[in-house]
Amino acid sequence: MIEYREFGPERTEEAAAIYRDRDWQSYLGDSEKLSRAFANSAYLLGAFDGDRLVGFARCVSDGEYIAYVQDLIVHSAYQRRGIGRALMERVSTRYEGVRQFALITDKDDEDSNAFYRAIGMVSECNGFPVNHYFRKALK
Repeated sequence: MIEYREFGPERTEEAAAIYRDRDWQSYLGDSEKLSRAFANSAYLLGAFDGDRLVGFARCVSDGEYIAYVQDLIVHSAYQRRGIGRALMERVSTRYEGVRQFALITDKDDEDSNAFYRAIGMVSECNGFPVNHYFRKALK
């Protein structure tokens, strides 16, 4: 049975194994940087099979006006079991009083976009379409 609980940067290597499994390469170049990112995150909620981390949601937030789901990821061997949905439900409940609850996913990732729509996420804010702007990626 999957158990959901908070965790900290001591599980960074386990999280990196999940990133590796899902081919999220941008997180894998600098383990110290990844550990600092986990330490500075507002909320890390893990899905555990026994003591094994099999998925997680990582959030950054000020706790009042914005909560941003930076990562929602589930190991490929545990996909399609409702783990991603359960993580998002718990994260959404934790931040239910926050004005903006947001995430960004790849425009052309059909599976992710279908998943987020299926759990009730929308691509507009209060009836208005929104744009996301980014600084060019650092090297």
